[in-house]
Amino acid sequence: MAIATVNPVTGEIEKTFKPLTSEEIEAKLARAQSSFELYRQTTLEQRSEWLNKVAEILERDRLRYGKIMTTEMGKPLKSAIAEANKCALVCRYYAENAAEFLADKSASTDASRSFVRYQPLGLILAVMPWNFPFWQVFRFAAPALMAGNVGLLKHASNVPQCALAIEDIFPEAGFPQGAFQTLLVGADRVAEIIADDRVKAATLTGSEAAGASLAAAAGKQIKKTVLELGGSDPFIVLESADLTAAVETGMAARMLNNGQSCIAAKRFILADSIADEFEKQLKAKFAALQVGDPMDENTDVGPLATPGILQDLDEQVQKTVDKGARVVVGGKPFSDRTGNFYPPTIIADIPPGTPADREEFFGPVALLFRVQNLEEAIALANSTSLGLGASAWTNDETEQEILIDKLEAGAVFINGLVKSDPRLPFGGIKRSGYGRELSSEGIREFVNIKTVWVK
Repeated sequence: MAIATVNPVTGEIEKTFKPLTSEEIEAKLARAQSSFELYRQTTLEQRSEWLNKVAEILERDRLRYGKIMTTEMGKPLKSAIAEANKCALVCRYYAENAAEFLADKSASTDASRSFVRYQPLGLILAVMPWNFPFWQVFRFAAPALMAGNVGLLKHASNVPQCALAIEDIFPEAGFPQGAFQTLLVGADRVAEIIADDRVKAATLTGSEAAGASLAAAAGKQIKKTVLELGGSDPFIVLESADLTAAVETGMAARMLNNGQSCIAAKRFILADSIADEFEKQLKAKFAALQVGDPMDENTDVGPLATPGILQDLDEQVQKTVDKGARVVVGGKPFSDRTGNFYPPTIIADIPPGTPADREEFFGPVALLFRVQNLEEAIALANSTSLGLGASAWTNDETEQEILIDKLEAGAVFINGLVKSDPRLPFGGIKRSGYGRELSSEGIREFVNIKTVWVK
């Protein structure tokens, strides 16, 4: 895949980049290793000062960064600006809390003194996706750097300007040269980078196939990985739910990032008693959304990131409809405009065995299912091989506790939108991956948890 900025609105190639040569990759790795030997000795206070400066730069230049994101992958500009602000939030969170998370933890044993110390590993490779081109990077970079590691970013090939802009932020904030570097390389170079002895671990956010490939390459080298992969998140609405709030949040949860989010609500699992009214209200919400130029402040839904994503989504929809599913709204690509636009779509009466019944839909398509009771809702929610997030809507406290206990997901949100928050660990189970990002759990993924015993 070429490393290039291809505008998803026009389909035009705006800028291309040459992949790094083997010699250039070696120079970057050598610089990272040299930087680590010095950087690991810096104090947490110094790292915190630099990371707070990163947050200031992100907020200061949020419009510029937002425009780069929107140009490269098509999210509405207002969402891109909000993403830059959220990156500043995670930087400040770790700048303020890393000292507590990494402090020695004492234990009472037969020693005079025993404790656990958290120490950095070294060079950490991050293989990141295009859909949240800043946020995905910073939720890795902030804890990794505060822990004393250095970062190497292999970003998605369609967001190279985002990758280079991120790289420039760290030295401007005061971090040593080489503490965080972008590697403009294709996916075919990842295995050899992981195999380098200087690289100690890797993290990936992306598809199941990409995660399996990275994990296999790292496994051969006996190196740790953290994977955050796909999701086919359920959005369960039961009879006692606040229907107006559920519809409004459901629309937002499905349309987030033009529908291209791992934790977007994808499968709407509705109690039969409220299903007709929910469908009616959701249809009205979808029909009112403005699809168009993501740079326009009035646009709600921009284009999909690539023509391939558009084609795959449409094929999933058409195969499902051909098997008897009902299109409530949308359902076909626009025939009168260029770009990777797909209309907000709702599909109901979904037959078993169709793509909508078993696959992740990465775009603005909501899938409606009906159930007779709570047990059916949970069984359907858990029927997928994925387990990233789940949203459930009920005002019955007994139902809430059952949902929290039985839903197979890395996160369960009751009466709310599934979202990542620096204060809470983020990650999935089953084929949605393993390990956690964010919170105290995230900063401890890439450290040596060293037991110390003194007598």
